[in-house]
Amino acid sequence: MLAESVTADALRHAMGHFATGVTVITSLDPSGAPAGTTANAVTSLSLDPPLILVCFARDSLTLGHVREHGAFAVNVLGAHHREASSAFARRGAADAWQTVEHRPGHTGSPRVHDAIAVLDCTVEHRLPGGDHEIVIGRVVDVETAGGAPLLYWRGAYAGLETT
Repeated sequence: MLAESVTADALRHAMGHFATGVTVITSLDPSGAPAGTTANAVTSLSLDPPLILVCFARDSLTLGHVREHGAFAVNVLGAHHREASSAFARRGAADAWQTVEHRPGHTGSPRVHDAIAVLDCTVEHRLPGGDHEIVIGRVVDVETAGGAPLLYWRGAYAGLETT
């Protein structure tokens, strides 16, 4: 009963207090062209087997491509990727790929140049999640480069303070 009183705005506001990393989830469209979207609803699920969880809005164009391609890459963005993150956050922004260098990964899904980490995945399961779809990916390849992460907190990009 309590959940019925929680509005979408209240939930968004509360969850905005949870700092998250920023990723670009990439895949290929049916023609083999790169597709991608900015996402922060990403988490590790299992080490054995290696699984991660990614949540997409049900109407996400990239989700449709992930379904068809059966694979995706999670590109963990560094602090220097703010412009790319913003470009991929705009629905149907064809120019997003002009803001970032990329190359194909293990599954063919694009790997963003200078991403601080990339997890190349095949689709293991898909589950409903309200107005989102939960995609569980089996990690088949990883690459790390290090660097400061791009963070999102309270509706804006944020950085890490080092002491």
